[in-house]
Amino acid sequence: QVHLVESGGGLVQPGGSLRLSCVASGSIFSIAAMGWYRQTPGKPRELVASLISGGSTNYADSVKGRFTISRGNSANTVYLQMNTLKPEDTALYYCNAHTATAKIGVYDYWGQGTQVTVSS
Repeated sequence: QVHLVESGGGLVQPGGSLRLSCVASGSIFSIAAMGWYRQTPGKPRELVASLISGGSTNYADSVKGRFTISRGNSANTVYLQMNTLKPEDTALYYCNAHTATAKIGVYDYWGQGTQVTVSS
């Protein structure tokens, strides 16, 4: 199992910045990729940014150039640096760990979510 804990959400004004953190614990050896998703009421959860074990990153078009996903070296931590925030970035942000093992196959773990609200 993998346990994910997000932090860093909050209220920020348009144009501001936030950094989200996700700390993974448990069977971290099985993690093949990690990412950040977000969800708003009435809309499906969407991928914001992902980081694959080889170092490749992927971003939603709406956040390219503003958001950066990275992995910390001192801990099993993934960050999402969010700059130039816009009101449309308001959502509940979830950390995701995509795992792959020979026994279980593939499985996705999710954090509890952290709320990001961009408003004046």
